[in-house]
Amino acid sequence: MQQPWRKSYPPGVPFEVDVSQYNSLVELLDTAYEKYAERTAAICMGAGLKFRDIDRMSTSLAAWLQAKGLKPGARVAIMMPNVLQYMPAIAAILRAGYVVVNINPLYTPRELEHQLKDSGAEAIFILENFAKTLEQVIGETKVQHVVLASMGDLLGAAKGTLVNLVVRNVRKMVPPFRLPLDQGRTVTRFNNAVSEGSRQTLQRPKLGPESVAFLQYTGGTTGVSKGATLLHRNVVANIIQSEAWFKPKLDMVGDKQMVVVCALPLYHIFALTACYMLGARLGSLNLLIPNPRDIPGFIKTLQGYKVNMFPAVNTLFNALANHPDFSTIDFSELAVSNGGGMAVQQATAEKWLKTTGCPVVEGYGLSETSPVATINRFDITSFTGTIGLPVPSTEIAIRDDEGRDVAFGEPGEICIRGPQVMAGYWNRPDETAKVMTSDGFFKSGDIGVMDEQGYVKIVDRKKDMILVSGFNVYPTEIEQVVGMHPGVLECAAIGVPDERSGEAVKLFVVRKDSTLSEETLTAYCSENFTAYKRPKSIEFREDLPKSNVGKILRRELRSN
Repeated sequence: MQQPWRKSYPPGVPFEVDVSQYNSLVELLDTAYEKYAERTAAICMGAGLKFRDIDRMSTSLAAWLQAKGLKPGARVAIMMPNVLQYMPAIAAILRAGYVVVNINPLYTPRELEHQLKDSGAEAIFILENFAKTLEQVIGETKVQHVVLASMGDLLGAAKGTLVNLVVRNVRKMVPPFRLPLDQGRTVTRFNNAVSEGSRQTLQRPKLGPESVAFLQYTGGTTGVSKGATLLHRNVVANIIQSEAWFKPKLDMVGDKQMVVVCALPLYHIFALTACYMLGARLGSLNLLIPNPRDIPGFIKTLQGYKVNMFPAVNTLFNALANHPDFSTIDFSELAVSNGGGMAVQQATAEKWLKTTGCPVVEGYGLSETSPVATINRFDITSFTGTIGLPVPSTEIAIRDDEGRDVAFGEPGEICIRGPQVMAGYWNRPDETAKVMTSDGFFKSGDIGVMDEQGYVKIVDRKKDMILVSGFNVYPTEIEQVVGMHPGVLECAAIGVPDERSGEAVKLFVVRKDSTLSEETLTAYCSENFTAYKRPKSIEFREDLPKSNVGKILRRELRSN
C-alpha cells in the first residue's frame, strides 16, 4: 500500500524499528532495574522509590502471589490512583506470569463488578479508600486475595503514619469497610505482603511475545466495556516505536535523567505506556500526581522540579494553562508536551506554548493499539490540527464502509496495522471480528482524512457525527472554533433531534468570561460557520462531564 507519510518523517526517525529486542515486558523491566538500579524511578508526595526498590518489592510480591496458588495466566487487578505502590504492583504481576487488569478506582460497584467478572480476576491490589466499593461486589466475583494499600505505606514510618491519620480521620477519605474472609478469601496489607513474599522464592515463569500482559478495558463509549487483550509483544513494540519517535527530541536533554510528569492515571493506557513502561526503558523519573484535579496542589508540586516530558489531555493542559500561578513554574527544560486521549484545541495549544515555550504535540491512539498509532513531528512550532504521522512500523488506511481505501482528503474510517495492535477483545470473538479486517487492520471507529503528505486529521467518531439536513457536521470542528473565543473556557457540541432538519447542533459552554452572553456567542458562530453548522441552542454550564482521564463525555450530555 502507499505510505505517503514516509516523505514527511523527521530526521533521525526510522521507518521501521526492531520490536523484537525483548522477549517480554519482564525482560525489559529486568534490564531497566539492573541498568538504572540507583536512579529514583518515581516520586509521590515527596517520597521516592529507586529502581532497585521496585525490583526488590516486585520480586517479593510476585513470590507472594505465586504462593497463593494462582496459575500461570491468572488475572490480577489493580485499583489505585497514581501512588508509589502502583510501580511494584504492575511489575510483580507480570514477573509472576500473570495478567494485569487495570481498574479505575472511581468506578461504581456496578462498573467494578462487571470488570472483575469479565476478566475473571482472582486477586486485586486496591487502595483502602476504595475498599468499600469492592466490599459490595466481591462476593459476586472470583477474587480470592486482596492486597490492601494505604496512602502512607511507602512514605516512611513517620510521614506515612501522619498521612494515614489525616486521610482516614481528618479528611474522612476512607469509608468504613469490611471485606469478607469467607470461602478462603484473604486480605493482606501491602507492606505485609511484601514482607511475607521476601521469605519466599519467585519461580520465574516462561513468558514469550505471545503471552498476555494486560487486559486494558475500553471506556465503553461504543457499548459494554471490553478488555483489549494486549500481548507482551504489543506493549514492547509501542515502547520501542515511541522511543524511536521521541529520541531526536529527548537527546536534547542529554545524559541526565529525564523527569516525566505522570498526572494521567497509570490505569489508563496512555500513562501506562508513555510514563511507566517508556520510563523504565529510558530510566526516567516519574513524578506521580495522585489527584491532578487539584490544580493548585499540582502546580505546587511542579514548582519543585524542572520537568522534561509532559503527557496530558487537552482538559488538563487547559486547566493548568489558565491558572494564575502556572507562569511561576520553570519550564526551561521542558522538551516534550505530548497530547492525546482527545482532540487538542488550538486555543489551549497556543496558551500552553506561550507560557511554557514548548508546543503541544498531538498524537493518537487507543487501548487497542497499546496506544500510540500516530503522532506529530516534535519540531513543529505551531498548532497543526492533525494527529500527525504513523509511528515507525505502522500503517494507516482511511477506508469507506465497504472497506475500500478513499482518496487523499476524503473522510473515512481510520484503520491501523502494526505490531502494537491488540490480539483481540477478551473472550469476545464476535466483537473482535467486527473491528479486525481480513488484511490485519484494526478499525478504530474514528473518522479521519489523510493528506498527500501522510498527515492524518480526525473529523470525529462515527457515532458523534451530527446529520443536519443531510449534511455531516463534526463536533470537533465546532468545538475547535468555539474554543478560540476569548470568553470560552471549555465547550462541547452534540446533535439533538430537530423536526425540521432531523438533527441540530447544541452547544454546551463553560465561560471564562462571566459576561459572555448567548447573543455574543451566536454572532460569533454566525461569523465562523455556514448555516447548517451553527448551534441552534447554547447552554451555559459551570462544568462539563469528563471521564477519568479528562475527556469530555458527549454521551452524558446527550443523555441529559
